[in-house]
Amino acid sequence: MSEQMDQAVSALNNRISGFAGSAKFVIPGQGAIVVDEGGARAGDEETAVTLTADADVFEAIMNGDMDPTSAFMTGKLTIDGDMGQAMALAQAMA
Repeated sequence: MSEQMDQAVSALNNRISGFAGSAKFVIPGQGAIVVDEGGARAGDEETAVTLTADADVFEAIMNGDMDPTSAFMTGKLTIDGDMGQAMALAQAMA
């Protein structure tokens, strides 16, 4: 796993609180991160929702510089699967 992905996993674990679902962040060309009750980790298993964004958008969301809802509405973040899980994840990241 790349250093950038290690940092992303660490950032997610520091930022997420109380998420009881399952979600996957896909960063094309970099890899995927799964988030569930156990926290965040590198992985590509099946989840209830998959969120896809390029590395710059993902980093901006993690840093709090970009709102996930705005990223979705402007097409910078795509969501495939359970929209309720995506919303719960956004709340857990607040």
